[in-house]
This record gives sequence, structure tokens and C-alpha cells, in this order.
Amino acid sequence: MNKTIRRAAAFTLLLVFALLLRATWVQAYEAKALADDTHNRRNTMERYARPLGDIVVAGSPVTGSKRSRSGDLRYQRTYLDGELYAAVTGYGSQAYGANQLEGVYAGVLDGTDPRLRDPLDALTGKRAEPGDVLTTIDPAVQKAGFDALGDTKGAAVALDPRTGRVLAMVSTPSFDPSDIAGTTDGAVWKKLTGDADKPLVNRAIRQPVAPGSTFKLVVAAAALEDGLYGSVDEPTSSPNPYRLKGTVTDLRNENPSAPCENASIRVALQHSCNNVFGKMAVDLGPDKVRAMAEKFGFNDERQDVPVRAYPSVYPSKTDDAQTALSGIGQFDVTATPLQIAMVSAAIANDGLLAAPHMVSSVVDADGDTLESYEDGKARRVVSSSTAGQLRSAMVTVVEEGTGSRARIGGVEVGGKTGTAQRGVDNSGKPYAWFTSYAKDPRTGEEVAVAVLIEDSGARRAEVSGNGLAAPVARQMMAAALK
Repeated sequence: MNKTIRRAAAFTLLLVFALLLRATWVQAYEAKALADDTHNRRNTMERYARPLGDIVVAGSPVTGSKRSRSGDLRYQRTYLDGELYAAVTGYGSQAYGANQLEGVYAGVLDGTDPRLRDPLDALTGKRAEPGDVLTTIDPAVQKAGFDALGDTKGAAVALDPRTGRVLAMVSTPSFDPSDIAGTTDGAVWKKLTGDADKPLVNRAIRQPVAPGSTFKLVVAAAALEDGLYGSVDEPTSSPNPYRLKGTVTDLRNENPSAPCENASIRVALQHSCNNVFGKMAVDLGPDKVRAMAEKFGFNDERQDVPVRAYPSVYPSKTDDAQTALSGIGQFDVTATPLQIAMVSAAIANDGLLAAPHMVSSVVDADGDTLESYEDGKARRVVSSSTAGQLRSAMVTVVEEGTGSRARIGGVEVGGKTGTAQRGVDNSGKPYAWFTSYAKDPRTGEEVAVAVLIEDSGARRAEVSGNGLAAPVARQMMAAALK
């Protein structure tokens, strides 16, 4: 064999070896990455090759599947009362992927989750039957919130304070996920993504805004826990108006005639006195206020329900003036309706915050549990004494103060209104908030609710937590206690 042939043979063997090495690398190390690549259409074809599992509310599926009219994707997602439950289910689209519960539990719903496979399936690679996701949502409470919000831009969350179960999660304006479930819904998708009202955004957990005076509950809790004040009826040291330190700006109250000078916590909550809570936050100092906010759940970047909620924020650094503004839920303080509902829920539950969750369990095709969420898994936020005093003050807000439109006959209702400034120099229309709890002494049932009205179309002067948000909370609380 001459030298040329030997060199050619060696080079050919080297190429074969390189090809074998590359094939081994792809099969052994890159197979999963290639299989999971978003451009791999085989994944989408496999997902929609047969009906998906369902998302279930109160024992009944609110999702389904139907045969596709054309193309290589056999089945398409459908939704029952899609607009009503969109903030819970999210969407599952052949073209645009999945989010919310549809996305979190995609593997369970399409049968690819390894937990669904029996030993034989694991050996053969056979796709298992899909499982279902059972939610904690109460359809009556969900509908009450959705109907009460109506055409407004806003959101609402209802929790069972004792268990942490999410009874309702509503965001308006909503959308019907069925309208974007296929591959030919580009016009609808473009309209939804281009809509200035952002119907695809779940305002209940994904759009933190200034919480306004609802945050005063957190400051009051910090003051009582710290011992700054011994009770909600002890007079405070609160000049009216309160001059922000280092500035020539006075912190004034919405109602100039309200009895806010040196007012007790009860009276200050009743009349929503800015001077009291601004001064109180400064007296406590930003670190103590932040610590209490974080006990309630602020600054938690891993708040899963199990859909990930955007963190509600208490700022890390503030001077005295900024601390005062933070004490009334302004400056850089932001919160989601879920977070504000958690504040009321902890107060209602004797100071214990039960972990919020909107899924009770995930099951396989036979109904056997793959995953469950523990009801009542709680941590102490404030003492029983502090919680009791705050409940008493919140009842005063509803019975004698700014939360009168949340009253329910024969039921203990406590609440706190909030009207949060918005935009540079308060140039935008304010946010209207209401957070509350209700206890029915006849049945022992309890509920905590937070409502945010981002824009109702009302004139600026007509925007208030009591006028716009409290009636929504009342409807939801009444539905939960039936």
C-alpha cells in the first residue's frame, strides 16, 4: 500500500471516528436539550396528539380538548367560562405556549411528567395517560368577584385565612383562552398583546402597585409588636400636619377635619390619618417597618401559589422623609392584591399566616395523588394579642369609618381602605384599594379579601377605596360565607 492510500485511509478513519464521537455526544448529552428546544415541532405535535388532562374547580373541569379542524396537531385546548377563570388557568396555545397553571403543570396535563409512568412505560418510553390539577377555587366567590369588577380595570383575591386556600383570583379586563388556543389565532393574539389595558397580565399576582393606606395595617402591627404603643386605643405622638424631616413638605390628611392629631391607632385607621402612620414609621425606623413587612410576605421573590407571584416590595434604603411616605404605602412600596389579602388573612387568623395556594392536589389518570399542598401550613407573623387588637380596629373602620360599604348583616367584618397616589406628582388617577376579612359567628366560616381598582372610569374625585373597592369585597365575602 503506497503512502497516499495510507494517508487517505487514515484520514477517512479519522472522519468516521469524529462522526461517531459527534453522534455519541448528541445522543448522550444533547438529546434532552434538542428534545426540549422550542423550535422542535415534534414536542408540540406530541403534546396535542390526544386530549390533555384538566384543570378542575370544585370537582368540575373548566378545561377540555377538542379535535383540531386541520393540520398535524390533532387536539386543541378548550375552556369553560374562559374569561371567568383565565387568571387561574392561564392559557394553553398550540402557537404561543402555555402559562399560569397550564404552564406550571404542562407535563402532568400532557402525560409527559415522569411521575405518571409505570415501570413498563419507563422501559418502553410509552407516553402515560395525562393527569389533572385540582384547584382550591370556589366558583361562587370567583364569579362574585368577576361580576362585581365588571368592566373596571382591577383585580381581587380571596383567601381562607385558616388554610391559605385561594378561593378566588380575578383579573379584569380578562380574555378567553379558547380564542388563542389554536394555530390560526394570530389576529386575536396581536389584539390582546397590543391592548393598552393588558388583559393577558394577571393583575392579582403579576402587577404590584402602590398599596396606599392598606399598608398602614403593617405599620400598626410593627408599632404594637415593638411596644411603641401598648394598644390600639393609646394616643400617639402625631402632630397634624406632620412635617417630613429635612423638607418643607407637610404630610396632610384627605379629610382636614378628621380627628387625626395624636390620634390612637384605632382612630387613625378609622379616618386613615396619614400624619399618624407617617410619623409612626419614622419613630419605628425603616428597618423595623421592613422587617414587619417581610414577615407578611413583602420582598419574597419566591412566592409561589404555585404560579410565581411578582414580589411585593418594601424599599431597602430610605431617609426619614421617604420612610414616612413608605409608612402610608407610597414612595417605593408596591404590593399585589395577593400580598394585601395575606395581610388581612394573617390578622384574621390570630396572627398566623397560612401559606397561600390555589392548587389542592395533582392527580394521575386514576385519581391517585402525585402532589398535594398542605392546608394550614402557617408561620407566626404577629402575636395573638396584636392580631386581636388590629381586628378590633378594622371592625371600627367598617362600622364607623371609611369602610362602611363592606358591611354584611350579622357578620363580623373588618377592613381598611386605601387610595394610592399614582404617577409623577400624583398626575395619574389614583388606585382604589380595600382589604378585609369576614367571620360568620353562626357557621364559623372565614374569608380574607383584597381588591384593587386600577381604573373604573370614574372621575378622579370619585375614586376611593370605600366607594369602588369595598363593594367588590363585600360581594366576595358574602359569597364565601354562604
